[in-house]
Amino acid sequence: MDQWYRTFYKSPIGEIEIMGTDKEICSVNFVKGRKRESAASLSPALKECVKQLDEYFKGKRRIFELMLRMGGTDFQKAVWLSLLGVGYGETTSYGDIAKSIGRPKAVRAVGNSNRLNPIGIIVPCHRIIGSTGDLTGYGGGLWRKEWLLEHERKHLKKK
Repeated sequence: MDQWYRTFYKSPIGEIEIMGTDKEICSVNFVKGRKRESAASLSPALKECVKQLDEYFKGKRRIFELMLRMGGTDFQKAVWLSLLGVGYGETTSYGDIAKSIGRPKAVRAVGNSNRLNPIGIIVPCHRIIGSTGDLTGYGGGLWRKEWLLEHERKHLKKK
């Protein structure tokens, strides 16, 4: 049985709780009012996740290279794996994700799976928008979704 670890990362848009094992990241979620723990006692996976989040928020990382453990139904996992294919600074719609997993009529289920994504930012659910181009739903709040998309667009232009 794997040992679980947890730490908190202070991002420019709020505190993020990171949970995982020695080798895998299992969740990355925004939280309120948590105390940041020392990175010295973290698992190798959490240390690497913190490092890569730092690089992402500094505009130096576009692709996360972490081992992930995604719980959930087969449908949810298919949605989350599809999200990994949406490039840095790009957006796509819930309908496009539904089509990409061979379930074109499952747009609402895709939206719900997106909402339940346990590994935010790294599995980029913030890059999924409504079919009209509007920002819709984000567990961390729409203002964070907008910030993340703008952050990526800004750094995409710099390279």
